[in-house]
Amino acid sequence: MGVPLSAVPRAPGRVPLAGNVPALLRRRMEFIQSLRTIGDMVRVDIGTWPVYFVTSSDLIHQVLVTNAGSFQRGRLFDRARPVFGTGLGTMNGEEHRRRRRLMQPVFQRSRITGYTQIMGDCARAETETWTPGETLDVDDAMYSQALTTVARTMFSADLARPAIEEVRRWLPVLVKDGVTRALLPRSMDRWPIGVNRRFNTAATRLRAVIDKVVEEYRVGEIDNGDLLSVLMAARDPETGQTLSDTQLRDELVTIMVGGTETTALTLAWTFHELGRHPEVERRLHEEVDSVVGTRPIEPEDLPRLGYTTRVLNETLRLHSLLVFMRRAAKPVEIGGVDIPPGTEIGYSLYALHHDPRLFTDPDRFDPDRWLPERSKDVPRNAYIPFSAGSHKCMGDGFASIEMVISLATIVARWRLLPVPGHVVREMTAALPRPQALPMIPELRHVTASERVQPAR
Repeated sequence: MGVPLSAVPRAPGRVPLAGNVPALLRRRMEFIQSLRTIGDMVRVDIGTWPVYFVTSSDLIHQVLVTNAGSFQRGRLFDRARPVFGTGLGTMNGEEHRRRRRLMQPVFQRSRITGYTQIMGDCARAETETWTPGETLDVDDAMYSQALTTVARTMFSADLARPAIEEVRRWLPVLVKDGVTRALLPRSMDRWPIGVNRRFNTAATRLRAVIDKVVEEYRVGEIDNGDLLSVLMAARDPETGQTLSDTQLRDELVTIMVGGTETTALTLAWTFHELGRHPEVERRLHEEVDSVVGTRPIEPEDLPRLGYTTRVLNETLRLHSLLVFMRRAAKPVEIGGVDIPPGTEIGYSLYALHHDPRLFTDPDRFDPDRWLPERSKDVPRNAYIPFSAGSHKCMGDGFASIEMVISLATIVARWRLLPVPGHVVREMTAALPRPQALPMIPELRHVTASERVQPAR
């Protein structure tokens, strides 16, 4: 038997009714990181709603892996279901296990590497809109590229081209306003306010276009080797069941959201870090120039892009998800504390990856900390950018390969320079994002067709 929840220390700064919300809003990242100085488990009151944050790598591992069967997704995921539907990202328990098993073939590495050409093509296509010397909103550019990539790997048939444009238009609205709605009381979902109108329009349009594509694929018995074709063909190895049209749509939305946000923001932050660390940028350029030059990247190039991978790993560490939650589904003991059913447990990958007990000089951008001889000193379970356990992101392999290909493809020909005088501020969203990230593109290598022809 452990100690009761009442013995868990509370975060300071609580005020009546609002709890710790004012302190959390004023300095969200600092507040979340400060919890480790109070204890391995700390109570934080979100209004009148208590959340028990685990702050050590060992306790996070207990929640996500050792005692994963005792936890469900939690309150925030409950509110996310109207956004993402009942897909793998919002499921719990046995239902989640069956769906994950059915979807395993979609994310096999051999299949993902088959999309390398699309990934490279999308990165090159995005840069074709850039003008040297003209300020570029890098966060917007990376979002556009990531969204196009996931849409093209999902729908490769010509008949789905209109769907790609609809996805590009409506998915950002669905995500942005869906997150806002998830944080508001459920009673406000029907209020005639702007966020609800935008969300409902985006959800209706996006679901309609996906349903139409699924119907056309079924009627035409189309198999293009794209993600939709693989999902339609997937069968549960135990029951032989396939996904219904509604289930297909929910999984496609889940993949689109998961395949866009993390990839886009990681790439954007990477260019920001390269702009601040010219020696890292120089070494990255040297590797890409020597391995691939300006030709398209092939699957066999990926193992040779070791420094490129380390740069991305370090960006993922520095700019991690701020808060995740789980809800106890049955009595469980975590860190010597008895957790009754219904208790909400919070944890922060951002705080974990900035913990000085786990990482030397944790706020420094240092890709070489992931060299084999140095990374062996990083404690087990200290670095989990895609989470861990049964709910670990299934698309981590897809995202990792896409980020390496995108980064290498872009830096092979371009540098992105910081705008003089502009200070990049980190917004405290679920996944920290730059408030604004303007940079100035500069060509490193010019193709024959781009060379200025001499006047005659």
